[in-house]
Amino acid sequence: MVKLNKIYTRTGDDGSTGLGTGERVPKYDLRVAAYGTVDEGNAVIGIARLHLAGYPQVDACLARVQNDLFDLGADLCVPERPDAPPPAFEALRIVAAQVRRLEEDIDRLNAELSPLTSFILPGGTPAAAHLHLARTVIRRAEREMAELARTPGEHVGSEALRYVNRLSDLLFVAGRFVNGHGANDVLWVPGASR
Repeated sequence: MVKLNKIYTRTGDDGSTGLGTGERVPKYDLRVAAYGTVDEGNAVIGIARLHLAGYPQVDACLARVQNDLFDLGADLCVPERPDAPPPAFEALRIVAAQVRRLEEDIDRLNAELSPLTSFILPGGTPAAAHLHLARTVIRRAEREMAELARTPGEHVGSEALRYVNRLSDLLFVAGRFVNGHGANDVLWVPGASR
């Protein structure tokens, strides 16, 4: 259970922060950057949800995603290191069922869309534009997590990597879905402004 009585602790005034294991690392550490970008994506999804009137199924899906993103942050915050003692608690990890739920949501929403014949530009409705922004932030989180996973001495769970990859796909499909089922998609016209 999380209990936050005191919001500022002054422990980060030296430019460091604590991981879930208690280990202190610089605030610019790649692990911290990765879960910080996950948090940023969560905030953008929160803004997108403000524009989802008329799309309760998408809003409910994204509410689950926002909770999952806190799970993902917790997963990243407690590194798995074979040379370190295990934490005194069971670390929260992203699991296959969370990835499967994203895949089911993608398939359900995508079934109502016509196939794409062009790349699309972020835009159309405010909800779609915000979902495309969230997609780009989550793609950045995925790049940071992939880099972290390939850093010697670091580990990122395979389900966490799958989850963030599927989430960007979900956000793309959800953006089209709330764009009038694709009718308001803004299509890319290659070389149009030459």
